[in-house]
Amino acid sequence: MSTATTTPQSGPATGAAGNTGDTGKGADGKHARRFGLPVATALVMGNIIGGGIFLLPASVAPYGTISLVAFGVLTLGAIALALVFGRLARRHPATGGPYVYAREAFGDFAGFLTAWSYWATTWVSNAALAVAAVGYLDVLVPLHGSTAATLGAALLLQWLPALANLAGTRYVGAVQLVATVLKFLPLLLVAVGGFFFFDSANLGPFRAGGESPLGAVSASAAILLFSYLGVESAAVSAGEVRDPRRNVGRATVLGTLAAALLYLLTTLSVFGTVPHERLVTSDAPFTDAVDLMVGGSWGGTAVACMALVSMVGALNGWTLLSAQTPYAAARDGLFPKAFARKRRGVPTVGVVVTVVLASLLTVYNYTSGTQRVFETLVLVTTFTATVPYLLSSAAQLYFLLSGRSDRVHRARLVRDTVLALAAFGFSLWLVAGSGYAAVYQGVLFLFAGVLVHAWMSARRRRAAAGEAAPGHPSPPPPGQ
Repeated sequence: MSTATTTPQSGPATGAAGNTGDTGKGADGKHARRFGLPVATALVMGNIIGGGIFLLPASVAPYGTISLVAFGVLTLGAIALALVFGRLARRHPATGGPYVYAREAFGDFAGFLTAWSYWATTWVSNAALAVAAVGYLDVLVPLHGSTAATLGAALLLQWLPALANLAGTRYVGAVQLVATVLKFLPLLLVAVGGFFFFDSANLGPFRAGGESPLGAVSASAAILLFSYLGVESAAVSAGEVRDPRRNVGRATVLGTLAAALLYLLTTLSVFGTVPHERLVTSDAPFTDAVDLMVGGSWGGTAVACMALVSMVGALNGWTLLSAQTPYAAARDGLFPKAFARKRRGVPTVGVVVTVVLASLLTVYNYTSGTQRVFETLVLVTTFTATVPYLLSSAAQLYFLLSGRSDRVHRARLVRDTVLALAAFGFSLWLVAGSGYAAVYQGVLFLFAGVLVHAWMSARRRRAAAGEAAPGHPSPPPPGQ
């Protein structure tokens, strides 16, 4: 697999910009294949459209149809982020995405926090997706409420995508493309078909809860964010995308727009098909909607199949992303070196560690006897996901305002600055909307990562001191 490289820049992230992949044949081979525009777009769509779309209508129904306003705002913010990631990928077409941008702009510590936060988001989200998928699997293969059976099914749903990743990027792209096609077509059919059964009386009140309009919009957006995670997918895997300067931005925007359109159609369709009182208490809103459309229970089985395909596809893509950020950080000495090893184009250690951590979290969730701890961790992902978004938007502002001629095209300066400010403000709003508990827990988790950063920094310092001994060349300045 050939690698995309950028012209080395001065500053702390020269390693990030230059180390975009493996150039030796040991990482290449018939199992390593670079993604084109269709697969990169499918990766973005597949990661955005995971299990959230099948749970989203019931999750926001308690706030009333004002949640559709939150949906619109969230979509605009996601598109702004997509455009910013596209611009950043043109400057730094390197594996690692937000990590690369933050480190280039603000140094090692910001880069590490971005990598740590994004990595935590990916593997906690994988655990959440697997647990949610078990509920739909139970429709197809009754598990009879057995803790051992449901736990085993959740672990199996995590390890199968991990094995696909370990087989090589060739299989990751194939699985992702097939999963995206198989779930996009039936979901679009449900979305369009639902309008033939649409009844405005089912929509319910505009504002159902007791919150203020702004509070209801913010709370709804915080819930909806989990369904939009993945907008940065192509940027994170830029080192594996063919012609990344051209394709990453296009794939990000196309994948986000397609996912947003599908989200809007399906959510509005379910809102108008299922009575509001029933939707608020529904555990499977799409099943209820299809049952009402076809007048039978077989629709629930079809929806369960679609949900499983969607979630397995999302798990497949997120497993790849969960290994890419620590891979980029490891190549720069900010994560342990083992994370930088690739086999068949895939950072195998990152994949294995990620699936092990997600599996341990899943085991804890099922054996603790309560959903509260797990739900709290999922809410924390709302906060941890916004940290890379905030720092990436800030990095784009830094690049634009620094006035460096190799980064700023004067004719696009105003437009790109407005986009970056919109993305930053949107990310900050999501942090505020995620709630005090999520921010509190998320900050504590980020600070726990400081210990890892201190350990890695100490190792780098000792290595630099050894190179400075007589007979060794002088070490490079810190951060180079």
